[in-house]
Amino acid sequence: MPHQFSLAQTVRKPAVTSRGGIVAAQSRRAAEVGAQVLAAGGDCVDAIVATTFALNVLEPWNSGIGGGGAMVLYRARENRYEVIDYGMSAPQSLRPADYPLSGEGAASDLFPWPRVKDDRNIHGPGAVAVPGVVAGMEEAHRRHARLPWKDLVAPAVLLAGEGMLVDWWTTLMITASAVDLRRYPGSAATFLKDGLPPSAPWGIKAETRLRLDNLKATLSHLAAAGPRDFYQGDLARSIASDISADGGSLSVEDLAAFRAHLREPIAIPYRGGKVLATPELTAGPTLAHALRLLQDNLKPASAPDAAAYAEYALALQAAYRERLKDMGDADGKRSLGAEYLAPACTTHFSVVDRHGNMAAVTQTLLSSFGSKYVTPHTGIAMNNGIMWFDPTPGTTNSLAPGKRCLTNYTPVIAETKDGRRLAIGASGGRRILPSVMQLASFAMDYGMDLDAAIHQPRIDASEGAVVIGDARLPAEARKTLAERFDYEESRVQALPQKFACPSVVMRQGEVNSGAVEIFQPWADAVAEG
Repeated sequence: MPHQFSLAQTVRKPAVTSRGGIVAAQSRRAAEVGAQVLAAGGDCVDAIVATTFALNVLEPWNSGIGGGGAMVLYRARENRYEVIDYGMSAPQSLRPADYPLSGEGAASDLFPWPRVKDDRNIHGPGAVAVPGVVAGMEEAHRRHARLPWKDLVAPAVLLAGEGMLVDWWTTLMITASAVDLRRYPGSAATFLKDGLPPSAPWGIKAETRLRLDNLKATLSHLAAAGPRDFYQGDLARSIASDISADGGSLSVEDLAAFRAHLREPIAIPYRGGKVLATPELTAGPTLAHALRLLQDNLKPASAPDAAAYAEYALALQAAYRERLKDMGDADGKRSLGAEYLAPACTTHFSVVDRHGNMAAVTQTLLSSFGSKYVTPHTGIAMNNGIMWFDPTPGTTNSLAPGKRCLTNYTPVIAETKDGRRLAIGASGGRRILPSVMQLASFAMDYGMDLDAAIHQPRIDASEGAVVIGDARLPAEARKTLAERFDYEESRVQALPQKFACPSVVMRQGEVNSGAVEIFQPWADAVAEG
């Protein structure tokens, strides 16, 4: 692939090691919030709740309380795994007739669906599915938390009060969505200045901040009133009123009916250990398929070689072919499908506490800034989960009231045969699964620690026949891939991502470690204390 960047640049981001807890996230400041909760005696789950609300303020283009997600938890005392699924669903009051096909070819945003009139399923209040993040935090907190709800939301309230600090990454992320953010008054008022993206100042003592007064008030109210208020209280009524006034279908009844679900994880045997993944409408079942193929065909040497990368590509391509045969929220067909073409803006963070409790948590608004619609009174950036559905009638994944949304995310916790345990996940839409599979293999097939695994080059094989290789791969691996596949190369970069953005923690004995994607400018692993 042609490029204009330096060929000599080297980037490293060493793994963090501690006997205390660690939070690895795509935002250093959010990871610091979670680590402070651990230092104050909080459980791994307390850190999840605090980090989630902090991320809502700090990186609203990726996730927030207007979105959905899933987490895999390991509870050390009981030696038990569980999944909390808080994926989004279509409103019960949604009418498919309100999404007529325009006859203008494929949809924008790189989805393969036929285009809907006015892109109603892609941006704006009509694209909003029932959000699940607050319900997910409610369920996790109810089951395992040590600290009060209000204390865990409080750091996000303070961050919102400070306003969003604008640096070059903030400017870049807002700029990428500015055309659609300008369509909606609440979004433009929150993220733009005079209708344009904000810029960081040149002066060393100067700073630019975006005021988040409505969001601060919302989070303050949620901290005091508790999570159910988002679904059955004043916040629910305000959210539904805003969306209804602007032409969307999300109602107070839709919010009141929403609950997170406790599920059994998929237990995937692998190389003398096991990988615990999310079931049903996630990429967990596809990961299981890929790992079964690797178990049979990959013969690990001392380090990943040309043969290993070829097996990675073959396993991923076969798993994606199987994945795309059937799709959608229907009996016997709860697997993900044609969304594989779509980019997504998601966040993943992993947590381990000093007692060995662990979590892999993935959350999303789907597209960058989700629907690009911010509710005018609450300041919440809302998802565009309706875009996950095929607007063509009569398919497994056709748009319908109450239907659960399909997802690409793949949070997992893996146990190696030598007793190490890892919480792994990533952001990056369809590129998530290849990243998670390879990181699991690096640890389970080659015994890598996190520092080695996070710096090991990866491939991506989520684009049909095309295999994308990291230009840092060994020459022999690049040669083999080029001979056997439709092969392209890319240097790892922050945007647009050609590989996913992982955040990982590991526990070996009583020692924890954490690592994050080295090219993501905000990402960091932060230890308590």
